[in-house]
Amino acid sequence: AFANELSIISDTMGLNVWEVIRLANRHPRVNILQPGPGVGGHCIAVDPWFLVAGAPDTAHIIRTAREVNEAKTDFVIGRAIRMVEEHPGAKVACLGLAFKPNIDDFRESPAVTIAAALARRFGEQIRLVEPFARALPMEFAGTNASLVELDDAPADCDILIVLVDHDMFKSIPLEERDSKIVYDTRGLWPDQP
Repeated sequence: AFANELSIISDTMGLNVWEVIRLANRHPRVNILQPGPGVGGHCIAVDPWFLVAGAPDTAHIIRTAREVNEAKTDFVIGRAIRMVEEHPGAKVACLGLAFKPNIDDFRESPAVTIAAALARRFGEQIRLVEPFARALPMEFAGTNASLVELDDAPADCDILIVLVDHDMFKSIPLEERDSKIVYDTRGLWPDQP
């Protein structure tokens, strides 16, 4: 939650959150985690609410942490919508749908929430790249968004939104993405201009 909130503050102040965290973590007693588009999965996204329900008068930090992480997903949706609206008709690749890298589990995934919000709003402009999916989750029904191969996204899309840091996304060379508009929520491409 701290890292996610720090990323929102950094964005508001025009700072590179990845550099802020890298510099802070140089201190021997500091270890700030990496921010993302929210927190997902079948445990971390859900189980803290059981603790809050069990001790509502004392679980202040746990409640606040979950609220911050959920707000981060909404923040990413808002920023991505503005980005697409500033480029009408642009094709958008959402990279990743899983709740964490290199798996095929979409339960409670903030990436699905974000990509589905974009797909509902922008329809066929949205391309979804998820190497661990054979078909799109039900959240995309009726949106006209399409599941595409990784090799097709950089060539066909104007905007690349990194939602999951799958290892294979790291292989997209800078020359294939340097002319693109990139929103990297995972800090996957530190060389991106």
